[in-house]
Amino acid sequence: MAKEVTSRAENYSQWYNNLVVKADLAENSAVRGCMVIKPYGYAIWEKMQHELDRMFKETGHSNAYFPLFIPKSFLSKEAEHVEGFAKECAVVTHHRLMNNPDGPGVVVDPSARLEEELIVRPTSETIIWNTYKNWIKSWRDLPILCNQWANVVRWEMRTRLFLRTAEFLWQEGHTAHATEQEAMEETEKMVNIYADFARNFMAMPVVIGHKSAHERFAGAVDTMCIEAMMQDGKALQAGTSHFLGQNFAKAFDVKYANKDGQLEYVWATSWGVSTRLMGALIMAHGDDNGLVLPPKLAPIQVVMVPIFKSDEEMSNILAKMREIADSLKSRGISYKIDDRDNLRPGFKFSEWELKGVPVRIAIGPRDLENGVVELSRRDELTKESVPQEGLADRIAALLDEIQNNIYAKALAFRDRNIIKVDTWEEFKERIVQGGFLSCHWDGTEETEERIKEETKATIRCIPIDTAVCEEEGKCIYTGRPSHRRVLFAISY
Repeated sequence: MAKEVTSRAENYSQWYNNLVVKADLAENSAVRGCMVIKPYGYAIWEKMQHELDRMFKETGHSNAYFPLFIPKSFLSKEAEHVEGFAKECAVVTHHRLMNNPDGPGVVVDPSARLEEELIVRPTSETIIWNTYKNWIKSWRDLPILCNQWANVVRWEMRTRLFLRTAEFLWQEGHTAHATEQEAMEETEKMVNIYADFARNFMAMPVVIGHKSAHERFAGAVDTMCIEAMMQDGKALQAGTSHFLGQNFAKAFDVKYANKDGQLEYVWATSWGVSTRLMGALIMAHGDDNGLVLPPKLAPIQVVMVPIFKSDEEMSNILAKMREIADSLKSRGISYKIDDRDNLRPGFKFSEWELKGVPVRIAIGPRDLENGVVELSRRDELTKESVPQEGLADRIAALLDEIQNNIYAKALAFRDRNIIKVDTWEEFKERIVQGGFLSCHWDGTEETEERIKEETKATIRCIPIDTAVCEEEGKCIYTGRPSHRRVLFAISY
C-alpha cells in the first residue's frame, strides 16, 4: 500500500496529499475547498480535542456556543479586524429558494433578500463581544473564560486538506478581564498550554514567540504563537493566542463598574487551534511507509494480526489475542484484532503501517506453541520475538518509549535546521534550503515586507527565549542596529 504513496524525496507535497487520502484521513468533497474528514482522521481529531478540552477546563475555562451567522454591521465596528477578514468572508444574502418558473430545479427567491446580510463565521470576536455586553455589568462578572468548539469559513482560493480549507474545525477561546495584566497573563498562559499539548501529545517541538506587527491577528494588540518545523524545512503556525487589549470592548461598548463604581472598558483575549494540527502531525512525523502516530494520539495503539492456515489455528490464536486484549484494556491501551480472513497478513501489515499504528503484534501457530509473539514498533520499523507473559506491561512501557523517541527525532531535526545567518547573501542562499533562519531585523514593517517580496520568507516569530535571541547586531537587509534575533522561514 505504501507503494501508492509518493516518496518524500521525490515530491514532498504529493507525498502529503497521497498520505492524507490513502491513510483514510480525509478527502475532497463535492463543495469546492471543503473536505470530508473520514472516521479514522476524525478519531485522531477527537483525541486532540479531548486532551485540549481537558487542559482548558483544568485552567478554569468553560465551553459555550455562539451563532454561525454574524450580522455584517458587526464586522464594521473594529476597523483592523474587518480589513483582515473582508476578502475571506462568505456572505448570506437570501433566506429562501423557490421552484424555477422557467424550468427544472430551484432558484433564489428574489423577494427573500435579507434586510442585513449575514457573514458565515470566519472567527467569533464580534458576535461574542456583542454578547458579552449583556453579560458584563460589574467587576463581579469578571473574568469570563469561554471556549467554543466550532467550524469556521474562510473563503480560500487555494486549498489543501487539513492545512488550508474553506471550512475547518477549531476551538476558539474568548476571555474578558478586569485588568490589562490579567489579560496579558491569560494570553501567555494559553500559548503555553498549546506548546505543552504540541510537545507532550503531538510529540512536536515548537518555538513560542510573538508575531511581528505585520503578522499579528487582525484587531490584536499582540499575538503569541507556536511555530513548528515540518520535514521539508517549512514552518507551520500551529496555534495562536491574542491579547486584544480593549479594542473589541470599545468597538462594542463593553464596560464594567469597578470596585469604586467607576466604568472601565474590559480587557480581552482570544486563542485558537484548528484541524491544521492534523496536517502538522502528518508532516512532522510521517515517513515513506505512511503515518507515524504518537501513541498518545493514536486511535489504535496496538493492532494484532493472526497468522493461520486452518480454522482451528485461527480459533486458538484469536483466543490468545482476546486474552491479550483484556490485559491491554485493563491498562487503558486501545487495540484492534484484525481478524479479517479475506486478506493476507502482509497486506494487513502494510495497511496498519500506512495508518501509523504504533505497535503491531503478530501471532502464528509456532508463536502460540512457544509462548511468544512478534512485536513490531512503527517508529523504527523493527520487530522482535517477546514472551507472551508480561506482554501488557512491556507494551505500556514501549508506548512511552515510542512517544519519547518520536519527539526526540523531531527535536533533533528542528535543532539541526535552526541556523544563524548574518548576511543578506547568505540569507538568500539558505532560505531556499528550508529551516528556521535566526537573523537580526531592524524592526520595521517596510524591511519585513521587502524580505518577503524578494524571498517569500516571513518572520515566523520573535522568540520569547531571550537568553538565545537577545544580542546586539545589524539587520541582515538594511544594516541598521538590531537588539535581538528573530526566526524567518518559508511557511505553509
